[in-house]
Amino acid sequence: MEHCVTLADRPRRNLILHAIAEHDNGWAEVDAAPTVDPDTGTVADFVSAPIGVRHAVWPRGVARLADDPWAAALVAQHALTVYDRFRPEAEWTPFFAGMEAARDAMLRASNLPLDDLVADYVFVRLGDLISLTFCTGSTDVQRFGDWTVQLSGTRVVVAPDAFGGVRIPIATGARTIRNQLFRSDAQLRDALREANMVTLRGEVAGAPNETAPR
Repeated sequence: MEHCVTLADRPRRNLILHAIAEHDNGWAEVDAAPTVDPDTGTVADFVSAPIGVRHAVWPRGVARLADDPWAAALVAQHALTVYDRFRPEAEWTPFFAGMEAARDAMLRASNLPLDDLVADYVFVRLGDLISLTFCTGSTDVQRFGDWTVQLSGTRVVVAPDAFGGVRIPIATGARTIRNQLFRSDAQLRDALREANMVTLRGEVAGAPNETAPR
């Protein structure tokens, strides 16, 4: 996202980049101790993790960014956005109330309005969708605002082009484990300890002949 031309002239660019880099830091504890869904034997990932786990991740992440209130507010806005589909469900009501309160507290500390936050947040979501698309290998089209994001081979294609025609190399570390069902958390963690490390490589590029929205 440091190469995003639309982000280049934003007055809070560095704060936005900080939020992009740290928006998932609340998952660190969960990632360090992965668990198995006891009903299916599959790994409990960021989508299928128990609701209590998902509810705890985001207040933790916002609190860790409290020294940078704008980044913290952006992360709170991210949580509110990605789980918005759950708003009608009663068990999610305390989560939304808590995250809105945390966001608003960070806004007050920043002395900036919600409209500015919403305008800056689009870059956090764009970076998030690029990362998710690459790391999950999903070829589904992801949409947010004016942008679409889709994987083509090892290239994440963003339309309109947010990167001024530049192709940006990306890479992430991963562990390779057998595609199997696990009887327990301990079995999964043993498999991860014994797994080989690999590096997944690709690139991000804008769709040809399309320019980023202003």
